Amino acid sequence: MSSWYGLKTVIFSQDKDDKIYHAIVKSIVEHQLPPGSKLPEESLAAVFGVSRTGIRKVLQRLAAVQLITLTPKRGAQVATPGVDEARNVLATRCMLECANLPAVAARCEAAHITALKAIMDEEQQAHDTQDGATAIRLSALFHVQLQSISGNDVLTQMVSQLTLRSSLVIAAYGAPWQQGCRCHDHHELLELLKGRRAEPLVERMQRHFDDILANLRFERGGETTQDFARLFGVAVKGESV
Repeated sequence: MSSWYGLKTVIFSQDKDDKIYHAIVKSIVEHQLPPGSKLPEESLAAVFGVSRTGIRKVLQRLAAVQLITLTPKRGAQVATPGVDEARNVLATRCMLECANLPAVAARCEAAHITALKAIMDEEQQAHDTQDGATAIRLSALFHVQLQSISGNDVLTQMVSQLTLRSSLVIAAYGAPWQQGCRCHDHHELLELLKGRRAEPLVERMQRHFDDILANLRFERGGETTQDFARLFGVAVKGESV
């Protein structure tokens, strides 16, 4: 069993279609495939060594979770969230995550703090080395693992899916330097969690989302076509994606 964030939920199996799906999700979330990127069936089929029918099935799955758009005669593109959608994605995340924090604080144990600190340390290292893709992934992982402490698997899955869409929002409207969340924010959240201070923790999380929203520029980019062989070389070789 595996998932994008390592939670014990069945999201991706080990068949070829799932590996391709996972590889494309990873590239979208890490901003290697920015909003508006074209996803031609023929090019993807050649890179992954599968039929266009197989690629089409993967693209339909991606469209179902709103990571890409499928348009007649124009094909597939990485989704570009509208301004209202962008605001709503972040507002929904804020509502869900803040509402669940009292349960997180009540169930938090030392092992949870240690695991979150390890993620935060890796995230800081990624920022220090300007590894934007890893910083983005770890930023989302921090939030998902934080919510998972509550034991509410349904809510954790919802947050996990929303972090994927949040990545699109930041890719579309974030400043060039914006690579996930600020580590300083996560440090403050972790310190409040250590003291099981639910009310200040909720207030800090609300400010965290306010800061993310305030840094968005709400400017759209154009269509692009990426070097799929470079992006998906690991997946093509059959290694873990």
